[in-house]
Amino acid sequence: MMLSNNQKKTLQKLMKDFNFLGSKKYKLIVLLGLLGDFDSFEYAINLKKFIEHDQKKQIDIFAVAIGSEIGKEKFCDFTGFPKKNLKVVTDNQIHQGLMISKGVDIGLGGWINMLIMLSGINSFKTIKEVVRGYTGDRNSKQIFFDEDHINLFNVFKFSGVFFKYTCGDGYLRPFELATYRLKNMIEILQNWKDYILDNKYLPHRGASFILDEKDKIIYTYFSNNVLGYSPKMEDPLAFLQEQCG
Repeated sequence: MMLSNNQKKTLQKLMKDFNFLGSKKYKLIVLLGLLGDFDSFEYAINLKKFIEHDQKKQIDIFAVAIGSEIGKEKFCDFTGFPKKNLKVVTDNQIHQGLMISKGVDIGLGGWINMLIMLSGINSFKTIKEVVRGYTGDRNSKQIFFDEDHINLFNVFKFSGVFFKYTCGDGYLRPFELATYRLKNMIEILQNWKDYILDNKYLPHRGASFILDEKDKIIYTYFSNNVLGYSPKMEDPLAFLQEQCG
């Protein structure tokens, strides 16, 4: 997708205002919706893992989300995303400037709008992604390993080896992704007021931009779906390897 001049100016101003300069060959700029959005949590956790295992160390990763400073602290503590690289804003002005999707809005509030999108209306890939969470995916990597401890509501406690015993390993097992997302949802519900600054922004989607060493935009992706922060959800960070080698 080619950006308009206004979108480019908004992105340039964002980088200047938040001091998103970086020192590496590439920059990934991520615009999240609310801190407490499913996509925000999942994307941030995947990016944290990428930062830890990136052998070439040639990509600076920055993010902007709608939220509060208290929410940012909890979000980064839970996801592991570096606090210094995340900025929070209290409205969607930057998102509007970049023409990021606001999601569905039928005038009945953020909750209703989000439920509509979760049902697949105007968010066509969401149902497929939800189903994949329960059925598993041979083309995706496993999430939990034997030593991982999983605690759901302090009622169901088990280790990652459960998935190995029931379905093997080396791929995304049935119910594995759904369990992972449930863990994230529990964290959001337990800290709702800190993560959800204003529920009118619940349907808001996000976007990703990669810039080269000359700050030329070489990649853009705008999400239109809940659980659709990447064009290839079975390998959501594949675009980093494709664009930055």
